[in-house]
Amino acid sequence: MHKSVLLESCINNLNLKDDSVIVDCTLGYGGHSSEILKRISKGYLFAFDQDSEAISYSRKKLSEIGNNYEIINSNFVNIKSELNSRNIKKVDGILYDLGVSSPQLDVADRGFSFHQDAKLDMRMNKNQVLDAYQVVNNYSYDKLVDIFYKYGEEKYSRSIASGIINSRPITTTLELVEVIKSNVPEKYRREKHPARKVFQAIRIEVNNELEVFEKSLKDSLDLLNIGGRICVITFHSLEDKICKEIFKSVTEIDDALKKLPVIPSEYLPKFKVIKTVIPSKQELEENTRARSAKLRIIERIG
Repeated sequence: MHKSVLLESCINNLNLKDDSVIVDCTLGYGGHSSEILKRISKGYLFAFDQDSEAISYSRKKLSEIGNNYEIINSNFVNIKSELNSRNIKKVDGILYDLGVSSPQLDVADRGFSFHQDAKLDMRMNKNQVLDAYQVVNNYSYDKLVDIFYKYGEEKYSRSIASGIINSRPITTTLELVEVIKSNVPEKYRREKHPARKVFQAIRIEVNNELEVFEKSLKDSLDLLNIGGRICVITFHSLEDKICKEIFKSVTEIDDALKKLPVIPSEYLPKFKVIKTVIPSKQELEENTRARSAKLRIIERIG
């Protein structure tokens, strides 16, 4: 079953109090949410997810702990509008766990896994139109090269894209794996699974993950109370870079103002970076999913 990454570090760094109002932007199978709910008996939890299977599983799990929560069936890009519509203007903590949950990977027919055969899909929200099949079979050579290189940091983007164009139509995950394998060098195939980066890139494209995350994180900063914290768990360098740059932009003083003997209070940063956490040796041994995880924490101070 799905094991939440950096669970303890997240819970400890959210600074939970009995009456905290917390948002879990990535409910998934309720690993983080259930631990949060146990610690906010007088508070409230809002949890976002767009995966109906994850929601029904987590609803049962959370209801055994308390009833002071609401699951919002929506993409976390809508965090501000969804909370505002419930008359919530400020919260005490927000959590993002940007990994794909194990059950999504394990359920073959979702098409996320390069180890199991399934129709090309990869949609987090099953109601949306764009899926992996359309990306693989309809995108131009240049567009495929671009997303493989940008979202997957795949050095053989060009040869893989060529192989895909020449093999269309490709309907299943394992068909795609075979095309990828036959368009990269033998040595590369031995190093790591050659489809890993391409599958990651297609998943990011299908779900528009990076733009969605960037907008949501900026909105989340506006929603924080003073003393409130945001915890973000990323799993690859692109998400981490977005997080790091947004945190940097709100915690640094403008260079032009640094020369002033006294900086007016309205120009002082409203946030401070608390720390960055990586999984312990023990967690890495117990949970292989944690190997690329990184947790960044920021607090509103003004």
